[in-house]
Amino acid sequence: MNATGATARAASENILLTIPISHYCEKARWALERVGVPYRERAHVQAIHRAAALRAGGGLTVPVFVCSDGVLSDSGEILAWADRRALAGRELYPSDRYQLAEVRSLEADFNVGLGPWGRCWMYQQLRKRRDLALSYGCAGVPAWERTTLKLAYPAMIAIVAHVLDVTPSTAADAEVKVRATFDEVAERLADDRPYLCGERFTAADLTFAALAAPMLMPPAYGVNLPSIRELPPYTAKVVRELRTHPAGVHALAMYARERRQLSVL
Repeated sequence: MNATGATARAASENILLTIPISHYCEKARWALERVGVPYRERAHVQAIHRAAALRAGGGLTVPVFVCSDGVLSDSGEILAWADRRALAGRELYPSDRYQLAEVRSLEADFNVGLGPWGRCWMYQQLRKRRDLALSYGCAGVPAWERTTLKLAYPAMIAIVAHVLDVTPSTAADAEVKVRATFDEVAERLADDRPYLCGERFTAADLTFAALAAPMLMPPAYGVNLPSIRELPPYTAKVVRELRTHPAGVHALAMYARERRQLSVL
């Protein structure tokens, strides 16, 4: 079997279930692509993704990664799995136990804080923009799911808002918390270190950059995102501000330097 055939076979055995615009799914995509793991992406729209995740053996959320080792239903598990297959110099976690603890602590903090806060804020900002949901939220999803989203958008976004507690009040609070996280990251970078945990790229940098994406709309994201000019005025204002924030500059630099996108079969 030639190299192309071997890659295609490996990809057929590795299935990543996603909501294509999800920043947690982007975190998993980035990790797999960084270490060179071939996979097939199965994208679904919000709400409908739950049935697909359950069928695959996961829970109610994505990403879900189905591979020869079983079913991984958390982005952190996927990063750890990918790290064990990384070539020298492409690892996501340091071998030093003290540095490893620091990286894992930051990753966990971003997962439980920045990720939900940024998601809440962006859903509130765009919940009335069915046009953007259809243009950018359906990359690779089955045609029937796109049609369902188009016809049932008000009901589906209401379900998402209920599950994720998205309201004007929670979104305003989320923005405050995101800005505080950006300030904390900027303080960590104030000594001119190139990465969050020292001299090399780690899961901490990847997680921060991926989960900050709703506030930054990075051009190198794994799927196309709206341009600033397409966003509502206040949303665009915040994105512009945070792109120039030291933490935002760092996240965008990680995308520019470290986001290696491979062909996904």
